[in-house]
Amino acid sequence: MRLLLMSDTHLPKRAKELPAPLLAELAHADVVFHAGDWVDTATLDLLESRSARLVAVYGNNDGPGLRARLPEVAYAELGGVRFAVVHETGAAQGREARCAARYPGIDVLVFGHSHIPWDTTAPGGLRLLNPGSPTDRRRQPHCTYMTATASDGRLTDVHLHRLPPR
Repeated sequence: MRLLLMSDTHLPKRAKELPAPLLAELAHADVVFHAGDWVDTATLDLLESRSARLVAVYGNNDGPGLRARLPEVAYAELGGVRFAVVHETGAAQGREARCAARYPGIDVLVFGHSHIPWDTTAPGGLRLLNPGSPTDRRRQPHCTYMTATASDGRLTDVHLHRLPPR
């Protein structure tokens, strides 16, 4: 299964629309993950209409309309890999241990909030992935998103994609 991971789109405050390269990836993804901070319901509507399957949560900047439609934490098993998605995980220091304790039995945790791409593995094997933001790079050199493949109980081909400057 081909996966597309994004977070912190912050539309229309940080950009007017999702970047074209990211939108083009939707056609190739079996599952799209969004780890919160949509800000507008139009982006949720767009991803629901263009995604084969959407696994998504709300973030701290998402209002009542998004919170009514999305959970705080979402779970999915794809290609034999157990995923959880959440917006916030707290401070970077101690993140792996904290998340491993909070999400036992999960293979991969997709998260957002910081806009900082992250790819680490906790001592117990939990893989933590933050795709950054495709629209608001903050202090990062590029806006980003991730792709990956899940099959036979393994996550492979994890790739961080840098978007061109707007």
